[in-house]
Amino acid sequence: MLVKKPADIQPSEITPESVYRRRREFLRTGATLLGGGALLPGLALAQQGDALKAAAPADLARTPPAPWWEGKFAAIEPAPSSEPFFTSEALTPYRDVIRYNNFYEFGMNKSDPSNRSGDFRVDPWSVEIAGEVARPGRYHLEDILKPHALEERVYRLRCVEAWSMVIPWIGFPLADLIKRFEPTGNARYVEFETVVQRDSMPGVRSPFSIIDWPYREGLRIDEAMNELSFLAVGLYGSYLPAQNGAPIRLVVPWKYGFKSIKSIVRIHFRKTQPNTSWNDLQANEYGFYANVNPEVHHPRWRQDTERRLPQNLFSRRVIPTRLFNGYGEQVAHLYQGMDLARHY
Repeated sequence: MLVKKPADIQPSEITPESVYRRRREFLRTGATLLGGGALLPGLALAQQGDALKAAAPADLARTPPAPWWEGKFAAIEPAPSSEPFFTSEALTPYRDVIRYNNFYEFGMNKSDPSNRSGDFRVDPWSVEIAGEVARPGRYHLEDILKPHALEERVYRLRCVEAWSMVIPWIGFPLADLIKRFEPTGNARYVEFETVVQRDSMPGVRSPFSIIDWPYREGLRIDEAMNELSFLAVGLYGSYLPAQNGAPIRLVVPWKYGFKSIKSIVRIHFRKTQPNTSWNDLQANEYGFYANVNPEVHHPRWRQDTERRLPQNLFSRRVIPTRLFNGYGEQVAHLYQGMDLARHY
């Protein structure tokens, strides 16, 4: 049975529900052995037939970025079949997820991240844990991930530019990582930083860059501990491509996409609210909270509707935007008593 789809979306642009559910059932039963090694979910996807190939191209099953990654992806717990960790809305095709990105370290155009990230390096990779925690230090990514079982979550992603996607992420709850490093009572905010690789990131070297690198974002500690906040290391059953924030990124689905910082190398627990890149650049356009809100418009983009990708000249789907991107039941209590037009 196929996912029921609006008439203005081309059939070839949608992942069939039957295909996606078969993949999830495969993941539920664990990895299948192939030639003595674990069959990656991405490789299993490649065997699901022509319909799947249309939704997820051959480059879905990529070589692991480091040998130890293969074991992490051998068994992934599928998302449940109901909100908030799953949505039955049509998935954005893999090819669009990896080719339509904002990642200004690689350039200002949507195609720059996929076209200009070929030299990006993810191994070795470490993450610094700093500030108001009992266990600060610099940790190799393998050690960061080792205690965490990977799971799948299918979230809506809403950009402040008024376009949106639906993406099946692979990762683990941010709260689980935070608990491991034991924040002190003074930790009221969590600050994140993106890597700066000048030799592999053309946007960083550009004389026209508008951002003071490194890219920085932040959350209140209660936002970071919310059940929806997610550290992603993959999408569509395989490893994150560079343009999507490899090897580890944040996903905060009730906030505009720029809050979901990519390619994280530093997590800093703070007493005070951190400065964040877009808020520093243009505070009247990019608030610290950046909660999806159809009643608070950006100076350049209305926020009460969104363009659900993919789209082309002959096919446009505009849908209403929901407060907190439809996740209000899980997060509205975080902002009780706040003026959301002022704390935007």
